[in-house]
Amino acid sequence: MEDEDLRLAPRTKAADLLAWAEAQGREPVAGAPLRAVLALLELGGGRVHDGWPELTSAAVEHLLYERLYLYVQPEPGQDPLAYGAAVRLLIDHQRAAKRLNAKRQERLHAEAEWQGEVAAGLLRRADLVTWPRLYTLLLRAAGVDTGDGAAVRAWLEGFRALPEEERSAAFSALEEDGTLDPVDDGGWYAGARTLAVGMATDGARRLLEQGLMRRSYRNLAELTTLGRPMPDELAGDFGAFEEAAALAALELAGTWTVPGLPGLLVNEFPELAPEPGQAEIDAYLAGLEQADGSEDGHEQEDGHAGGPVGPGE
Repeated sequence: MEDEDLRLAPRTKAADLLAWAEAQGREPVAGAPLRAVLALLELGGGRVHDGWPELTSAAVEHLLYERLYLYVQPEPGQDPLAYGAAVRLLIDHQRAAKRLNAKRQERLHAEAEWQGEVAAGLLRRADLVTWPRLYTLLLRAAGVDTGDGAAVRAWLEGFRALPEEERSAAFSALEEDGTLDPVDDGGWYAGARTLAVGMATDGARRLLEQGLMRRSYRNLAELTTLGRPMPDELAGDFGAFEEAAALAALELAGTWTVPGLPGLLVNEFPELAPEPGQAEIDAYLAGLEQADGSEDGHEQEDGHAGGPVGPGE
């Protein structure tokens, strides 16, 4: 794989932006949120100029309201509002570079501030986690050194050995201790939560893979204009390119959670992080329809349109 030609993983200008902020005497922004923001903006399908993502209201909303909670788990002690602050720093930098006028800067600043507050709330919702984010929280709660790949794998092996009821209880404990905000959806003991998390995880990873491939194709267009040949991976069979994109997506997701964790969950511990296929989804929906039909039948037999039946009725 000619990485310099394909350039799958984003190489953000976070260091340049942090240096600019320091030179301007601005309040520092945490590096990890800034790198995540720049990468997700670049992979969101918007335009990029000289390595800087183009900022629009739609791009800011897409990032903070629709994408961020799929991928990032803030580090311990990190303020989740840092993601909105990172967007505002980028807005001001682009204004200084004359890529935004004063009116657009003001509007985007206001949007990034309130969308950043919304994003902070979404990052705490128990029903919006993905498997890498959830297991990141569990690993931290267990005191595992998440920088030690062997320790992470050993913990996953031990967790896999637990009965399913104990694993569900561990998920629920994150809501009970205030790590995540509970949501009235039946919780982890109902099949809907696990199904939703699995579907969100699968969709998030595929979106990331597509974003990486789109980014690479944009770079390859530059090679074509220079008269350079296409890399071997794109000259015929695209299998190697797709595999590389899938691997790069897992590695990138690990930089926003725990390094190596997304790959472990997909390749070695899929039973701990199920991603349902259409058959599983259809079976779950069929079960819901059957349950609804059973309830409707009882209501008709009792002569009630709905609601509980009281004593003696």
